Amino acid sequence: MRLIGITGGVGAGKSTLLEYIKAHYLCRIYLADQVAHAVKEPGQPCYEALVALLGREVLEEDGRIHKGRMAEKIFRDENLLEQVNAIVHPAVQEYLLEKIQEARQEGQTELFFIEAALLIECGYGDIVDEMWYIHAGEDVRRKRLGESRGYSPEKTGQIMESQLTEQQFRAGSDFVIDNSGTPEESYRQIRSRLEGYTWRQ
Repeated sequence: MRLIGITGGVGAGKSTLLEYIKAHYLCRIYLADQVAHAVKEPGQPCYEALVALLGREVLEEDGRIHKGRMAEKIFRDENLLEQVNAIVHPAVQEYLLEKIQEARQEGQTELFFIEAALLIECGYGDIVDEMWYIHAGEDVRRKRLGESRGYSPEKTGQIMESQLTEQQFRAGSDFVIDNSGTPEESYRQIRSRLEGYTWRQ
């Protein structure tokens, strides 16, 4: 089983390329954002620690952590973000390591993908067999985020500034997919890299 990390800046099109991979290869795909959400649910590893840190005012009526309230509280206190990350990131990594082990034992998965913007910063380079950087030009990304998510230029700029630079992404990766052009151009790069793995029509 080949273990591949997928990273890249906001608006680079990581999700779109993973949809293509999911449709055509014997693979498992885990999005770190979705895993992070799962480990915050009541009864899961991070729940009690986050409630103790953030206070019960971040909870919904059913006891779940309200994403918006949590984000608002973190936004007001930069130290809180570091503390939350120190709780959530190790739990996400532990969850993914369990899933990797599970997939290896079952022996049915050829490719195992983990996607997150922070894979390099969180040390996943030591876990995956190879790291892919999904690249798209800044103008392309800004246009996509404005059209698909309704982000303002200011919001897009703030997110981009908080992420790794182009040089840092490239330095931490083994393979770069240029996703600035048409989907087919990107798909061709994927097929070339994964030549030899099972192809499903």
